[in-house]
Amino acid sequence: MTAPEGRGIGTGVTGIGDTFRILHVSTGNVCRSPITERLTRHALIDRLGDPLGGGVVVESAGTWGHEGAPMESNAETVLADFGADASGFTGRELLDDHVIRADLVLTATRDHRAQVISMGHSAGLRTFTLKEFTRLVRAIDPATLPDPLDDGVVERARALVRAAAALRGWRLAPSAEADEVYDPYGAPLPFFRSIGDEIHEALDPVVTALTGVTARM
Repeated sequence: MTAPEGRGIGTGVTGIGDTFRILHVSTGNVCRSPITERLTRHALIDRLGDPLGGGVVVESAGTWGHEGAPMESNAETVLADFGADASGFTGRELLDDHVIRADLVLTATRDHRAQVISMGHSAGLRTFTLKEFTRLVRAIDPATLPDPLDDGVVERARALVRAAAALRGWRLAPSAEADEVYDPYGAPLPFFRSIGDEIHEALDPVVTALTGVTARM
């Protein structure tokens, strides 16, 4: 299987060779998960200088996804603030196939995480809230991960997910709210920008750990 038309960076089948698939999940797939998807792509290109993301496919969907809907205009503005590309996006509803193919699922909230896990498909060990995954990644020694130059970004990414899953019970959130990215749907632009800043801050160490390269911007 390949990424749906216009949605992914990279091609291939999950678990085979040179592809690692990240799925970002929120509610409507018009605000938080599109911002997270496109900021992840932007960060991968920045670090790797590779429009194909080093074999990392980045997608998004919503648990109550507005199928075929455009991204919220305020979300587009937030992406423009970071120099990220918002073009060609259409919302979609989360389906079993999206979860089956994902190597890593990053959700906006704990409720989204629970919904993904409840779909089955052995998703528990590869599904985290975004901020949860950031917290776990910060606790992982990069020297214990495969070298991206010798082994490739895909192998490093798979090892990172395994290491994060092993740490989950040992690195708890200081509060329940610490793992949440709140929904800006219908809010004014300043709130969208604050959510964009939260997402960007959470993604930075994740993409650095995935690629072994710090941000150049």
